[in-house]
Amino acid sequence: MTAAVELRDVAKEFPGGSRAVDGVSLSVDAGTVFGVVGHSGAGKSTLLRLANGLEEPTSGSVLLDGQDLSSLGERRLRTVRREIGMIFQQFNLFRSRTVLGNVLYPLRLAGTDRATARARAEETLDFVGLAGHGKRYPEQLSGGRRQRVGIARALATRPKVLLCDEATSALDPQTTGEVLALLRRVNSELGVTILLITHEMDVVRTLCDRVAVMENGKVVESGEVYEVFARPRHATTAAFVRSARHSEPDAALLERLRARHPGRLITLPVADGRPGPDGLSKLLHAHGVDFTLVHGGVGEVRGRPLGSVTLELRGATDAVDAVVAGLTVADRVEAGTR
Repeated sequence: MTAAVELRDVAKEFPGGSRAVDGVSLSVDAGTVFGVVGHSGAGKSTLLRLANGLEEPTSGSVLLDGQDLSSLGERRLRTVRREIGMIFQQFNLFRSRTVLGNVLYPLRLAGTDRATARARAEETLDFVGLAGHGKRYPEQLSGGRRQRVGIARALATRPKVLLCDEATSALDPQTTGEVLALLRRVNSELGVTILLITHEMDVVRTLCDRVAVMENGKVVESGEVYEVFARPRHATTAAFVRSARHSEPDAALLERLRARHPGRLITLPVADGRPGPDGLSKLLHAHGVDFTLVHGGVGEVRGRPLGSVTLELRGATDAVDAVVAGLTVADRVEAGTR
């Protein structure tokens, strides 16, 4: 598959020796949605500015459709940037312009004739669900609708790539879901490649095909979203995954569960390739151990099951130990025990 955006060993160092991006290599395949997640200060925003040519790398290369942005002159770079749309956290709309005027703005900068620009702007507003809102002003709209205006403006020039800078972090959960559904349509129906940065793993789970996790300017883990969620390798990734899975008990809940359930507590991941209920049932039966389901939840990531269940095991100590050992070693299931 052809890479729409590619970073090759990219570093960005600012005056004073601060290195915001440190040797990052990423390949975003055309037609996919790629998420970059990390805490504040991880280097995500700088990486996005490198991807659209607003920052020049200190070393390494940034390529768009195979073209090295650093090798382009300013005129050619401006042309290439028209193939990149940008969505911002705080919308960045012109308050003095109407909704239609905001969407027309990049088309007029691109030299599109008036009639074509207006038709395209109205078509794009219809696509994002804002037909009939063209004469209104941004301040008259809810946050979700303002973000839809931002998406329409970014799409107006028919970009190949859409860059999203924390596009949902200023929105409530319901509106976030609506905006993410719209971005999925942008990807699936228009074929636009999306590169987004976020600190919310729920956004990655809902929208992305692949994800990279950043810490201190470096990519510490990357891969297909389901695999990263199901089998995180780095501690930072594991912490982000726990925040989005909502099915593993935190320390406070675990203490409350222990107070109510005197048996041994174990938490078992539920994912493709993990033992199903039959495997667990055979182990319990073989060792004469009873169980009670005390906590858990199973959802889907990219159409595949993912979650965890916490069980109280009751029986002789050696029998319970044998069940836990069987789950951990024979079935390769991580078991968190007290």
